[in-house]
Amino acid sequence: MGKKYVDSAKLVDKSKAYDPAEALELVCQTSKAKFDETIEIHIRLGVDSRHADQQVRGAVVLPNGTGKKVKVLVFAKGDKVQAALDAGADYAGGAEYAEKIQQENWFDFDVVIASPDMMGVIGKLGKVLGPKGLMPSPKAGTVTPDVAKAVTEAKAGKIEYRLDKTNIIHCPIGKASFGVAKLQENFDTLLGAIIKAKPAAAKGQYIKSCVVASTMGPGIKINQGKLS
Repeated sequence: MGKKYVDSAKLVDKSKAYDPAEALELVCQTSKAKFDETIEIHIRLGVDSRHADQQVRGAVVLPNGTGKKVKVLVFAKGDKVQAALDAGADYAGGAEYAEKIQQENWFDFDVVIASPDMMGVIGKLGKVLGPKGLMPSPKAGTVTPDVAKAVTEAKAGKIEYRLDKTNIIHCPIGKASFGVAKLQENFDTLLGAIIKAKPAAAKGQYIKSCVVASTMGPGIKINQGKLS
C-alpha cells in the first residue's frame, strides 16, 4: 500500500458504519491523489442475478453529472444523424462505424446510443460491445427513437446501473472536487432509482451493504438503516 493510502485508511474506522453525509465527507478527505478522484458507490443487493425476474438494471441522470466528459457514438439513419450531432454526439452514422469497431478495434467512445431501426447493424457487435458494458439497450434508454434526447442526457451525466455476477452494483457519483452537497444529491438520486427498481421477486433485505470509496482511497461503509 502507498503512503497516501495508508494515511487515508487511518481516517476510517473499519468497524463503523457511517451516516451517508458523514461517509461522503470522509471520502472527500481520503481523496489525496494528485488528480481529481472519482467517487464510487458499491451496493450489494439481496437478489440473485442468475434469475431473470431478479435483475436490477436501469439508468438515471445524476443532477450534478459525473464530472467526466463522455464521448457518445450514435447509430442512426437520415435526419437523426444530424439531430444527434446537433445534440452533441461525437460520432453519428451507420454501418461505417460498425465496420470501424470490428476491423480497427476502435473504441474512442464511452456511450453507444442507437435508434431502433439500427439494431440489425449493431446486433453483430454484441460480442464486442457487451463485455465492455457498451451495448445499447431499451432498459437503459440507449435504444430510442429520440436519439437527440438520449445524447443530451448522456452528456448531462446519465449513468447506467446494473448488477454484476456477484449481485453488486458499481457506479460513479461524481468527483472529489464536487464536495459533499453535490455528491449527496447524486447519491440520493442513484439510490432512489435502485430502490424503485426493486424486483417483485426479491425477498428479505434488499440492500445488503453499501460502500463508498474514491479511486485511490479506502472503502467506507454506510449505515444501511439510513438508506431508504
